[in-house]
Amino acid sequence: MEIAMIGLGKMGANMTTRLLQDGHRVVAFDLNEPAILAAEKEGADGARTLEEVFSSLVTPRAVWVMVPAGAPTESTVMTLAELLSPGDIIIDGGNSNYKDTIRRGEALKEKGVYFVDVGTSGGVWGLSEGYSMMVGGDSAAVEQIRPVLETLAPGAELGWGHVGPSGSGHFVKMVHNGIEYGLMQAYAEGFEIMRAKKVFDLDMHQIAEIWRFGSVVRSWLLDLTANALAEDQELSDIKGWVADSGEGRWTVFEAVDLDVPAPVITASLQARFISRQEESYAAKILAAMRNQFGGHAVKKNE
Repeated sequence: MEIAMIGLGKMGANMTTRLLQDGHRVVAFDLNEPAILAAEKEGADGARTLEEVFSSLVTPRAVWVMVPAGAPTESTVMTLAELLSPGDIIIDGGNSNYKDTIRRGEALKEKGVYFVDVGTSGGVWGLSEGYSMMVGGDSAAVEQIRPVLETLAPGAELGWGHVGPSGSGHFVKMVHNGIEYGLMQAYAEGFEIMRAKKVFDLDMHQIAEIWRFGSVVRSWLLDLTANALAEDQELSDIKGWVADSGEGRWTVFEAVDLDVPAPVITASLQARFISRQEESYAAKILAAMRNQFGGHAVKKNE
């Protein structure tokens, strides 16, 4: 099958490589010329404009968009909508908000263009391990791009699935990322508790390796943690500042809207906010209150 890949960041470039390795024809486009040249070296057909992407594909065309969520995705999808013909397919493989996806899907439906949302997980390991893909959209469109999905997945019938209508793929990926926040926070807290028990002088990397096999808490996240600890148990080159992509927030908002309790995911999101504070004013208030009501000592800035 032939397909265009719009956006050749790390994941888009790796997807392009995986597709080429399986014999698919890929038309590659990016605003960054070196990224296009790199894709051409892999065997892709480079395009320098979206119009060139359009003219390089046979109908029905399939265009996979891998650009940042928000305005970049909006601009790219709507520009493509004006170029493509009825029966063509636009695939959004980024981390778009599912509400935006539903809106875009409805707008494209009026033009006769299919819109498929693919919540994609796998990161930098997807090239070798395959990508987990949560697919939303019209069944006919999903079937047309099945060969591409089967190539990108860990196996033809593994790690991907058509989960529902337009928006459902990004919704499921949003919740996936919210769960990821909670899992990561639990591991982080557990390792910090063990590290704080100085009397045992515990080896964090050794423990991670023990847990990786047979333990009920074994996981790919733990495998990656073990990799990081093998390099430096103190993680001395890493600042404890943790970003969030936005999907954890959206998951919490959705839980509130649906009256669904999600204390773990919510707390893990708040922990990321705490990590960005050089000094917590809230902690100062807590210390001041303890001093006021109980006479507890406070530490002064030097």
